Amino acid sequence: MPQITQLPFIFFSQLFWLAIVFGIIFFGVGRGMLPKIQSTVDAREKKIAEDLERAQAARAKADETEAAWRARMDAARAEAAQLSQDARQASAKDTEAKVKKAADKINLKVEVAEGKIRDAVAAAKSEIEGVAVEAAQDMVQRLTGIKVDQNQVAAAVKAELNV
Repeated sequence: MPQITQLPFIFFSQLFWLAIVFGIIFFGVGRGMLPKIQSTVDAREKKIAEDLERAQAARAKADETEAAWRARMDAARAEAAQLSQDARQASAKDTEAKVKKAADKINLKVEVAEGKIRDAVAAAKSEIEGVAVEAAQDMVQRLTGIKVDQNQVAAAVKAELNV
């Protein structure tokens, strides 16, 4: 093969041109494009760092806002519980007052009814005494033929009824 025999003659010239091409690529890319890429990467890293700082600041602010909100909610819950407790107590006092008022009315009615019953019992007793006095006086007169004084019969009936 003739190409292999020519290799030692062209090897150094190809090596020379290879070095020149790599040098141009190195200086072209390294000096021309790399600084632009590096500045873009640096700008991006700087932007990301700034965004992270802003995000952390926003998170801290959100945490503070949440803590304040939770504190307000806890205070509102405590206030609602206190209002509920106060309402329960007021309702209990109101109910207790209504029950006491109703109990007083019932007790008054019971006392009036007891008084009426006592009066009715006393009236019934006196009526029974009157009927008993008349019946005893009538029986004594029929059985013995003696007319007994009404006062004596009344005293005897009263003594028997009170025993």
